Amino acid sequence: MGMRVRAFRKLKGYTQQELADSVGISLAVLGAVERGNRRLEDQILNKIADFLEVTVEELAHPAP
Repeated sequence: MGMRVRAFRKLKGYTQQELADSVGISLAVLGAVERGNRRLEDQILNKIADFLEVTVEELAHPAP
C-alpha cells in the first residue's frame, strides 16, 4: 500500500511534507509508510485517501 500512497501523492503533485501535515502525522511516519515499513491506523488511512481524492480501496489494492 505504501507504494500506492507514494504514487498517488506524486501524481497529485504533493510533497511528503504537505501530505503528512494535512493528515496529522510526522514526515518520518509517512516516509516509513511509503517504504512499506509501517502500517497506518484506519482513521489516518481515510484522511490520506480523502486528501488525495481516492478511495481507501484504490490505495490498498491495484486496479484489476
